[in-house]
Amino acid sequence: MTAIPPTSPLPIDNSCRLPLFTLFGGAAVWLALSSGFGLIATLKFHAPAMFANCASLSYGRAFPAWSHLLVYGFCLPAGLGVGLWLLARLGRVELAQPWLIAVGAKLWHLGVLVGLIGILAGQSTGFEWFELPRAAAVILFLAFLLITMWGFVTYTRRTQASLYPSQWFVLAALLWFPWIFSTATLLLQIFPVRGLVQASVAWWFSGNLINVWLTLAGLASTFYVLPKLTGRPLQSHYLALFAFWTLMLFGTWTGIPAHAALPAWMPTLSGAARVLMLIPALTVGASVILTCRGVKTPCAGGPLCYTKFGAACLVLASVLLAISACPQVSRITDYTWFDHGQNTLRIYGFFAMTMFGAIYHIVPHLVGPDRVCPRWMRINFWFVMPGTLLLALPLVLGGVAQGLKLVDASVPFVAVAKSTLMALRISTLGETMLALGNLIFLFNIVGAIVSYYCSVGKAAYTEATALEPARVKA
Repeated sequence: MTAIPPTSPLPIDNSCRLPLFTLFGGAAVWLALSSGFGLIATLKFHAPAMFANCASLSYGRAFPAWSHLLVYGFCLPAGLGVGLWLLARLGRVELAQPWLIAVGAKLWHLGVLVGLIGILAGQSTGFEWFELPRAAAVILFLAFLLITMWGFVTYTRRTQASLYPSQWFVLAALLWFPWIFSTATLLLQIFPVRGLVQASVAWWFSGNLINVWLTLAGLASTFYVLPKLTGRPLQSHYLALFAFWTLMLFGTWTGIPAHAALPAWMPTLSGAARVLMLIPALTVGASVILTCRGVKTPCAGGPLCYTKFGAACLVLASVLLAISACPQVSRITDYTWFDHGQNTLRIYGFFAMTMFGAIYHIVPHLVGPDRVCPRWMRINFWFVMPGTLLLALPLVLGGVAQGLKLVDASVPFVAVAKSTLMALRISTLGETMLALGNLIFLFNIVGAIVSYYCSVGKAAYTEATALEPARVKA
Protein backbone atom coordinates (compact mmCIF):
# COMPACT_ATOMS: atom_id res chain seq x y z
CA MET A 1 0.00 0.00 0.00
CA THR A 2 1.44 3.34 -1.08
CA ALA A 3 1.51 6.13 1.47
CA ILE A 4 -0.32 9.34 0.65
CA PRO A 5 2.23 12.01 -0.31
CA PRO A 6 2.32 14.91 2.12
CA THR A 7 0.99 18.31 1.25
CA SER A 8 2.55 20.05 4.25
CA PRO A 9 6.09 21.33 3.66
CA LEU A 10 7.29 20.15 7.10
CA PRO A 11 7.63 16.42 6.31
CA ILE A 12 9.13 17.31 2.93
CA ASP A 13 11.80 19.46 4.59
CA ASN A 14 12.43 16.74 7.17
CA SER A 15 13.09 14.22 4.40
CA CYS A 16 15.53 16.60 2.70
CA ARG A 17 17.48 17.51 5.83
CA LEU A 18 20.14 14.78 5.94
CA PRO A 19 21.15 14.78 2.23
CA LEU A 20 21.08 18.56 1.97
CA PHE A 21 23.19 18.96 5.10
CA THR A 22 25.75 16.63 3.52
CA LEU A 23 25.71 18.38 0.14
CA PHE A 24 25.62 21.97 1.38
CA GLY A 25 28.06 21.46 4.25
CA GLY A 26 30.61 19.77 2.02
CA ALA A 27 30.14 22.37 -0.70
CA ALA A 28 30.82 25.19 1.78
CA VAL A 29 34.03 23.51 2.96
CA TRP A 30 35.33 22.89 -0.58
CA LEU A 31 34.46 26.45 -1.61
CA ALA A 32 36.50 27.95 1.23
CA LEU A 33 39.40 25.62 0.43
CA SER A 34 39.23 26.50 -3.27
CA SER A 35 39.63 30.17 -2.36
CA GLY A 36 42.88 29.30 -0.59
CA PHE A 37 44.28 27.65 -3.71
CA GLY A 38 42.97 30.54 -5.82
CA LEU A 39 44.87 33.02 -3.66
CA ILE A 40 48.05 30.95 -3.91
CA ALA A 41 47.72 30.80 -7.70
CA THR A 42 47.13 34.54 -8.13
CA LEU A 43 49.89 35.51 -5.67
CA LYS A 44 52.36 33.59 -7.82
CA PHE A 45 52.18 36.46 -10.32
CA HIS A 46 53.30 38.92 -7.66
CA ALA A 47 55.78 36.73 -5.76
CA PRO A 48 56.96 33.90 -8.06
CA ALA A 49 59.40 32.57 -5.45
CA MET A 50 56.62 31.93 -2.95
CA PHE A 51 56.41 28.19 -2.12
CA ALA A 52 59.15 27.63 -4.70
CA ASN A 53 60.37 24.55 -2.83
CA CYS A 54 56.91 22.98 -2.63
CA ALA A 55 55.87 21.33 -5.90
CA SER A 56 52.29 20.77 -4.71
CA LEU A 57 51.75 24.52 -4.36
CA SER A 58 53.24 25.50 -7.71
CA TYR A 59 50.97 27.42 -10.08
CA GLY A 60 50.60 24.37 -12.32
CA ARG A 61 48.96 22.50 -9.44
CA ALA A 62 47.36 25.25 -7.37
CA PHE A 63 45.32 26.61 -10.27
CA PRO A 64 43.88 23.18 -11.30
CA ALA A 65 43.14 22.52 -7.61
CA TRP A 66 41.21 25.82 -7.49
CA SER A 67 39.13 24.99 -10.57
CA HIS A 68 38.55 21.40 -9.41
CA LEU A 69 37.31 22.38 -5.95
CA LEU A 70 35.25 25.27 -7.28
CA VAL A 71 33.36 23.27 -9.92
CA TYR A 72 33.28 19.71 -8.52
CA GLY A 73 33.57 20.58 -4.84
CA PHE A 74 31.11 23.47 -4.68
CA CYS A 75 29.10 24.00 -7.87
CA LEU A 76 27.88 20.47 -8.50
CA PRO A 77 26.96 19.53 -4.88
CA ALA A 78 25.25 22.90 -4.35
CA GLY A 79 23.33 22.55 -7.62
CA LEU A 80 22.32 18.98 -6.75
CA GLY A 81 21.13 19.95 -3.28
CA VAL A 82 19.03 22.84 -4.53
CA GLY A 83 17.66 20.69 -7.37
CA LEU A 84 16.60 17.86 -5.06
CA TRP A 85 14.84 20.27 -2.72
CA LEU A 86 13.01 21.85 -5.66
CA LEU A 87 11.85 18.46 -6.96
CA ALA A 88 10.47 17.56 -3.54
CA ARG A 89 8.92 20.93 -2.75
CA LEU A 90 7.38 21.56 -6.18
CA GLY A 91 6.23 17.94 -6.49
CA ARG A 92 4.79 18.08 -2.94
CA VAL A 93 6.31 14.74 -2.04
CA GLU A 94 8.96 13.56 0.39
CA LEU A 95 12.45 12.97 -0.99
CA ALA A 96 12.88 9.30 -1.91
CA GLN A 97 15.46 7.36 0.12
CA PRO A 98 17.21 10.36 1.66
CA TRP A 99 19.77 8.18 3.43
CA LEU A 100 20.93 6.71 0.10
CA ILE A 101 21.22 10.20 -1.34
CA ALA A 102 23.32 11.14 1.70
CA VAL A 103 25.55 8.13 1.00
CA GLY A 104 25.88 9.30 -2.59
CA ALA A 105 26.76 12.80 -1.37
CA LYS A 106 29.49 11.42 0.91
CA LEU A 107 30.79 9.33 -1.97
CA TRP A 108 30.86 12.48 -4.11
CA HIS A 109 32.92 14.35 -1.52
CA LEU A 110 35.28 11.36 -1.35
CA GLY A 111 35.74 11.61 -5.12
CA VAL A 112 36.50 15.32 -4.83
CA LEU A 113 39.13 14.55 -2.16
CA VAL A 114 40.72 11.83 -4.30
CA GLY A 115 40.80 14.24 -7.23
CA LEU A 116 42.42 16.97 -5.13
CA ILE A 117 45.12 14.61 -3.85
CA GLY A 118 45.79 13.45 -7.40
CA ILE A 119 46.10 16.99 -8.74
CA LEU A 120 48.45 18.07 -5.94
CA ALA A 121 50.53 14.93 -6.57
CA GLY A 122 51.00 15.92 -10.20
CA GLN A 123 48.45 13.52 -11.76
CA SER A 124 46.31 16.19 -13.42
CA THR A 125 44.96 15.34 -16.86
CA GLY A 126 45.81 18.79 -18.22
CA PHE A 127 42.32 19.33 -19.65
CA GLU A 128 40.69 22.56 -18.49
CA TRP A 129 37.80 21.98 -16.06
CA PHE A 130 38.54 18.23 -16.22
CA GLU A 131 41.80 18.03 -14.29
CA LEU A 132 40.80 15.16 -12.00
CA PRO A 133 42.50 11.74 -12.42
CA ARG A 134 40.65 8.64 -13.59
CA ALA A 135 39.94 7.14 -10.16
CA ALA A 136 38.27 10.34 -8.98
CA ALA A 137 36.22 10.58 -12.19
CA VAL A 138 34.83 7.06 -11.69
CA ILE A 139 33.89 7.77 -8.06
CA LEU A 140 32.16 11.04 -9.01
CA PHE A 141 30.23 9.39 -11.82
CA LEU A 142 28.93 6.59 -9.56
CA ALA A 143 28.01 9.09 -6.84
CA PHE A 144 26.11 11.28 -9.30
CA LEU A 145 24.18 8.28 -10.62
CA LEU A 146 23.21 7.25 -7.07
CA ILE A 147 21.94 10.74 -6.26
CA THR A 148 20.23 11.22 -9.63
CA MET A 149 18.42 7.89 -9.52
CA TRP A 150 16.54 8.81 -6.34
CA GLY A 151 15.97 12.31 -7.66
CA PHE A 152 14.06 10.82 -10.56
CA VAL A 153 12.17 8.49 -8.22
CA THR A 154 11.11 11.56 -6.26
CA TYR A 155 9.95 13.17 -9.50
CA THR A 156 7.84 10.14 -10.49
CA ARG A 157 6.09 10.19 -7.09
CA ARG A 158 5.04 13.83 -7.36
CA THR A 159 1.44 14.73 -6.59
CA GLN A 160 1.44 17.80 -8.85
CA ALA A 161 0.79 16.75 -12.44
CA SER A 162 1.82 20.05 -14.03
CA LEU A 163 5.50 20.96 -14.03
CA TYR A 164 6.88 24.29 -12.88
CA PRO A 165 9.75 25.74 -15.00
CA SER A 166 12.30 25.04 -12.27
CA GLN A 167 11.55 21.32 -12.58
CA TRP A 168 12.37 21.38 -16.30
CA PHE A 169 15.79 22.80 -15.61
CA VAL A 170 16.52 20.42 -12.72
CA LEU A 171 15.56 17.32 -14.71
CA ALA A 172 17.60 18.46 -17.71
CA ALA A 173 20.61 19.09 -15.45
CA LEU A 174 20.29 15.62 -13.90
CA LEU A 175 20.41 14.08 -17.37
CA TRP A 176 23.00 16.40 -18.91
CA PHE A 177 25.91 15.86 -16.55
CA PRO A 178 26.11 12.02 -16.73
CA TRP A 179 26.07 12.29 -20.53
CA ILE A 180 28.89 14.80 -20.89
CA PHE A 181 30.95 13.50 -17.96
CA SER A 182 30.83 9.85 -19.03
CA THR A 183 31.72 10.82 -22.60
CA ALA A 184 34.72 12.86 -21.44
CA THR A 185 35.87 10.12 -19.04
CA LEU A 186 35.67 7.40 -21.69
CA LEU A 187 37.29 9.37 -24.54
CA LEU A 188 39.90 11.25 -22.54
CA GLN A 189 40.90 8.79 -19.79
CA ILE A 190 39.70 5.20 -20.19
CA PHE A 191 39.91 4.81 -24.00
CA PRO A 192 41.78 8.02 -24.87
CA VAL A 193 41.44 9.34 -28.39
CA ARG A 194 44.38 11.04 -30.04
CA GLY A 195 45.29 14.28 -31.73
CA LEU A 196 42.69 16.85 -32.63
CA VAL A 197 39.80 14.63 -31.57
CA GLN A 198 41.12 14.71 -28.02
CA ALA A 199 41.20 18.51 -27.99
CA SER A 200 37.71 18.64 -29.51
CA VAL A 201 36.25 16.39 -26.81
CA ALA A 202 37.91 18.42 -24.04
CA TRP A 203 36.58 21.72 -25.44
CA TRP A 204 33.13 20.20 -25.98
CA PHE A 205 33.00 18.99 -22.38
CA SER A 206 34.15 22.28 -20.84
CA GLY A 207 31.66 24.26 -22.96
CA ASN A 208 28.78 22.02 -21.90
CA LEU A 209 29.80 22.04 -18.24
CA ILE A 210 30.29 25.79 -17.87
CA ASN A 211 27.77 27.18 -20.36
CA VAL A 212 24.98 24.59 -20.14
CA TRP A 213 25.00 22.58 -16.90
CA LEU A 214 25.78 25.46 -14.57
CA THR A 215 23.19 27.60 -16.35
CA LEU A 216 20.51 24.90 -16.11
CA ALA A 217 21.08 24.40 -12.39
CA GLY A 218 21.33 28.13 -11.71
CA LEU A 219 18.17 29.03 -13.61
CA ALA A 220 16.23 26.31 -11.79
CA SER A 221 16.93 28.23 -8.59
CA THR A 222 16.36 31.65 -10.18
CA PHE A 223 12.91 30.82 -11.49
CA TYR A 224 11.86 29.53 -8.06
CA VAL A 225 13.45 32.05 -5.70
CA LEU A 226 12.41 35.21 -7.58
CA PRO A 227 8.64 34.57 -7.56
CA LYS A 228 8.83 33.19 -4.03
CA LEU A 229 10.55 36.25 -2.55
CA THR A 230 8.86 38.92 -4.66
CA GLY A 231 5.37 37.50 -4.12
CA ARG A 232 4.63 37.70 -7.84
CA PRO A 233 4.11 34.87 -10.35
CA LEU A 234 6.87 34.17 -12.85
CA GLN A 235 6.58 36.30 -15.99
CA SER A 236 6.14 34.21 -18.00
CA HIS A 237 6.20 30.42 -18.36
CA TYR A 238 6.55 30.79 -22.13
CA LEU A 239 9.70 32.90 -21.75
CA ALA A 240 11.13 30.31 -19.36
CA LEU A 241 10.31 27.51 -21.82
CA PHE A 242 11.92 29.47 -24.67
CA ALA A 243 15.07 30.03 -22.58
CA PHE A 244 15.11 26.33 -21.66
CA TRP A 245 15.11 25.01 -25.23
CA THR A 246 17.39 27.65 -26.74
CA LEU A 247 19.95 27.15 -23.97
CA MET A 248 20.20 23.41 -24.65
CA LEU A 249 20.09 23.90 -28.43
CA PHE A 250 22.88 26.47 -28.68
CA GLY A 251 24.90 25.88 -25.51
CA THR A 252 26.20 22.44 -26.46
CA TRP A 253 28.23 23.88 -29.37
CA THR A 254 29.99 26.71 -27.56
CA GLY A 255 33.23 25.15 -26.32
CA ILE A 256 35.59 25.31 -29.31
CA PRO A 257 37.80 28.45 -29.55
CA ALA A 258 37.70 30.55 -32.70
CA HIS A 259 41.30 29.85 -33.73
CA ALA A 260 41.43 26.16 -32.83
CA ALA A 261 43.48 23.98 -35.19
CA LEU A 262 40.38 22.10 -36.35
CA PRO A 263 38.34 21.92 -39.57
CA ALA A 264 36.99 25.42 -40.20
CA TRP A 265 33.35 24.44 -39.82
CA MET A 266 33.83 23.48 -36.14
CA PRO A 267 35.11 26.85 -34.81
CA THR A 268 32.62 28.62 -37.08
CA LEU A 269 29.69 26.61 -35.71
CA SER A 270 30.91 27.17 -32.17
CA GLY A 271 31.23 30.93 -32.77
CA ALA A 272 27.69 31.11 -34.15
CA ALA A 273 26.41 29.20 -31.11
CA ARG A 274 28.19 31.64 -28.78
CA VAL A 275 26.41 34.55 -30.43
CA LEU A 276 23.07 32.74 -30.27
CA MET A 277 23.56 32.16 -26.53
CA LEU A 278 22.48 35.77 -26.20
CA ILE A 279 18.92 34.61 -26.91
CA PRO A 280 18.37 32.55 -23.73
CA ALA A 281 20.37 35.05 -21.64
CA LEU A 282 18.30 38.04 -22.78
CA THR A 283 15.14 35.98 -22.36
CA VAL A 284 16.10 35.27 -18.75
CA GLY A 285 16.88 38.94 -18.21
CA ALA A 286 13.46 39.96 -19.57
CA SER A 287 11.71 37.39 -17.38
CA VAL A 288 13.56 38.61 -14.26
CA ILE A 289 12.77 42.27 -15.00
CA LEU A 290 9.09 41.55 -15.64
CA THR A 291 8.80 39.43 -12.49
CA CYS A 292 10.47 42.03 -10.26
CA ARG A 293 8.78 45.08 -11.82
CA GLY A 294 6.84 47.07 -9.26
CA VAL A 295 8.03 44.96 -6.32
CA LYS A 296 8.67 47.05 -3.20
CA THR A 297 10.47 44.29 -1.28
CA PRO A 298 13.96 45.57 -0.35
CA CYS A 299 16.92 43.30 -1.07
CA ALA A 300 19.12 44.42 1.84
CA GLY A 301 21.67 41.71 1.08
CA GLY A 302 19.17 38.85 1.38
CA PRO A 303 18.56 35.90 -0.98
CA LEU A 304 16.71 38.16 -3.42
CA CYS A 305 19.84 40.32 -3.85
CA TYR A 306 21.97 37.29 -4.58
CA THR A 307 19.51 36.05 -7.19
CA LYS A 308 19.12 39.39 -8.97
CA PHE A 309 22.86 39.94 -9.10
CA GLY A 310 23.35 36.43 -10.44
CA ALA A 311 20.86 37.02 -13.27
CA ALA A 312 22.61 40.28 -14.20
CA CYS A 313 25.99 38.50 -14.29
CA LEU A 314 24.54 35.78 -16.55
CA VAL A 315 23.48 38.40 -19.09
CA LEU A 316 26.84 40.18 -18.90
CA ALA A 317 28.81 36.94 -19.24
CA SER A 318 26.71 35.92 -22.25
CA VAL A 319 27.33 39.29 -23.90
CA LEU A 320 31.08 38.86 -23.41
CA LEU A 321 30.85 35.30 -24.76
CA ALA A 322 29.07 36.55 -27.88
CA ILE A 323 31.55 39.40 -28.40
CA SER A 324 34.51 37.02 -28.17
CA ALA A 325 32.96 34.88 -30.93
CA CYS A 326 33.53 37.60 -33.55
CA PRO A 327 36.74 36.75 -35.52
CA GLN A 328 38.03 40.33 -35.33
CA VAL A 329 37.65 40.27 -31.55
CA SER A 330 38.77 36.69 -30.92
CA ARG A 331 42.10 37.27 -32.65
CA ILE A 332 42.74 39.78 -29.84
CA THR A 333 41.10 38.04 -26.86
CA ASP A 334 42.26 34.45 -27.53
CA TYR A 335 45.21 33.31 -25.38
CA THR A 336 44.65 36.18 -22.93
CA TRP A 337 43.01 36.67 -19.54
CA PHE A 338 39.73 37.59 -21.27
CA ASP A 339 38.27 34.07 -21.34
CA HIS A 340 39.23 33.41 -17.74
CA GLY A 341 37.51 36.63 -16.67
CA GLN A 342 34.38 35.74 -18.63
CA ASN A 343 34.27 32.22 -17.15
CA THR A 344 34.84 33.60 -13.66
CA LEU A 345 31.93 35.99 -14.11
CA ARG A 346 29.69 33.09 -15.12
CA ILE A 347 30.81 30.73 -12.35
CA TYR A 348 31.19 33.16 -9.45
CA GLY A 349 28.92 35.99 -10.55
CA PHE A 350 25.99 33.92 -11.80
CA PHE A 351 26.12 30.41 -10.43
CA ALA A 352 27.76 30.87 -7.03
CA MET A 353 25.70 33.96 -6.20
CA THR A 354 22.51 32.21 -7.28
CA MET A 355 23.39 29.19 -5.14
CA PHE A 356 24.16 31.42 -2.16
CA GLY A 357 20.70 32.95 -2.46
CA ALA A 358 19.00 29.56 -2.82
CA ILE A 359 20.91 27.97 0.08
CA TYR A 360 20.20 30.94 2.34
CA HIS A 361 16.52 30.51 1.45
CA ILE A 362 16.46 26.71 1.92
CA VAL A 363 18.58 26.15 5.04
CA PRO A 364 16.25 28.07 7.42
CA HIS A 365 13.48 25.64 6.38
CA LEU A 366 15.73 22.77 7.52
CA VAL A 367 17.25 24.14 10.73
CA GLY A 368 14.78 26.79 11.85
CA PRO A 369 14.62 30.49 10.97
CA ASP A 370 16.81 31.71 13.85
CA ARG A 371 19.94 29.67 13.19
CA VAL A 372 21.06 31.38 9.99
CA CYS A 373 22.28 34.85 10.93
CA PRO A 374 20.75 37.52 8.61
CA ARG A 375 23.52 39.96 9.52
CA TRP A 376 26.25 37.56 8.39
CA MET A 377 24.21 36.85 5.28
CA ARG A 378 24.27 40.55 4.37
CA ILE A 379 27.97 40.84 5.19
CA ASN A 380 28.58 37.81 2.98
CA PHE A 381 26.83 39.54 0.08
CA TRP A 382 28.85 42.73 0.43
CA PHE A 383 32.05 40.72 0.29
CA VAL A 384 31.29 38.39 -2.61
CA MET A 385 29.44 40.88 -4.84
CA PRO A 386 32.29 43.45 -5.18
CA GLY A 387 34.82 40.61 -4.96
CA THR A 388 33.32 38.96 -8.03
CA LEU A 389 33.42 42.21 -10.01
CA LEU A 390 36.97 43.01 -8.91
CA LEU A 391 38.10 39.51 -9.88
CA ALA A 392 36.37 39.17 -13.25
CA LEU A 393 36.17 42.62 -14.85
CA PRO A 394 39.89 43.57 -14.53
CA LEU A 395 40.79 40.27 -16.19
CA VAL A 396 38.37 40.99 -19.03
CA LEU A 397 39.71 44.52 -19.59
CA GLY A 398 43.29 43.45 -18.97
CA GLY A 399 42.84 40.62 -21.46
CA VAL A 400 41.80 43.09 -24.15
CA ALA A 401 44.84 45.30 -23.44
CA GLN A 402 47.06 42.22 -23.41
CA GLY A 403 45.66 41.02 -26.74
CA LEU A 404 46.16 44.38 -28.42
CA LYS A 405 49.84 44.28 -27.47
CA LEU A 406 50.21 40.66 -28.52
CA VAL A 407 49.06 41.33 -32.08
CA ASP A 408 51.53 44.22 -32.34
CA ALA A 409 54.82 42.68 -33.41
CA SER A 410 56.77 45.75 -32.31
CA VAL A 411 55.87 45.23 -28.63
CA PRO A 412 58.29 42.91 -26.76
CA PHE A 413 56.70 39.99 -24.96
CA VAL A 414 58.10 41.18 -21.62
CA ALA A 415 56.19 44.44 -22.08
CA VAL A 416 53.05 42.45 -22.81
CA ALA A 417 53.47 40.50 -19.58
CA LYS A 418 54.09 43.65 -17.56
CA SER A 419 50.96 45.31 -19.00
CA THR A 420 48.75 42.77 -17.19
CA LEU A 421 50.19 43.38 -13.72
CA MET A 422 47.68 46.06 -12.72
CA ALA A 423 44.73 43.88 -13.76
CA LEU A 424 46.22 40.97 -11.81
CA ARG A 425 46.71 43.13 -8.72
CA ILE A 426 43.07 44.23 -8.76
CA SER A 427 41.89 40.68 -9.40
CA THR A 428 43.97 39.52 -6.43
CA LEU A 429 42.06 42.00 -4.27
CA GLY A 430 38.83 40.53 -5.63
CA GLU A 431 40.05 37.00 -4.90
CA THR A 432 40.83 38.05 -1.34
CA MET A 433 37.37 39.52 -0.83
CA LEU A 434 35.83 36.35 -2.24
CA ALA A 435 37.91 34.23 0.11
CA LEU A 436 36.64 36.23 3.11
CA GLY A 437 33.07 36.01 1.83
CA ASN A 438 33.40 32.25 1.33
CA LEU A 439 34.67 31.86 4.88
CA ILE A 440 31.63 33.78 6.13
CA PHE A 441 29.39 31.49 4.08
CA LEU A 442 31.11 28.45 5.59
CA PHE A 443 30.73 29.85 9.10
CA ASN A 444 27.06 30.70 8.58
CA ILE A 445 25.94 27.44 6.95
CA VAL A 446 28.05 24.94 8.88
CA GLY A 447 27.33 26.87 12.09
CA ALA A 448 23.59 26.55 11.45
CA ILE A 449 23.93 22.81 10.81
CA VAL A 450 26.01 22.25 13.96
CA SER A 451 23.59 24.37 16.00
CA TYR A 452 20.66 22.25 14.78
CA TYR A 453 22.34 18.98 15.73
CA CYS A 454 23.33 20.40 19.13
CA SER A 455 19.71 21.33 19.83
CA VAL A 456 18.55 17.87 18.76
CA GLY A 457 21.15 16.28 21.03
CA LYS A 458 20.15 18.48 23.97
CA ALA A 459 16.49 17.67 23.44
CA ALA A 460 17.22 13.94 23.35
CA TYR A 461 19.36 14.20 26.49
CA THR A 462 16.67 16.19 28.32
CA GLU A 463 14.02 13.65 27.35
CA ALA A 464 16.20 10.73 28.45
CA THR A 465 17.05 12.29 31.81
CA ALA A 466 13.41 13.22 32.41
CA LEU A 467 12.39 9.58 32.02
CA GLU A 468 15.07 8.33 34.44
CA PRO A 469 13.33 9.41 37.72
CA ALA A 470 10.14 7.74 36.59
CA ARG A 471 11.99 4.47 36.05
CA VAL A 472 13.62 4.73 39.51
CA LYS A 473 10.25 5.21 41.22
CA ALA A 474 8.81 2.28 39.33
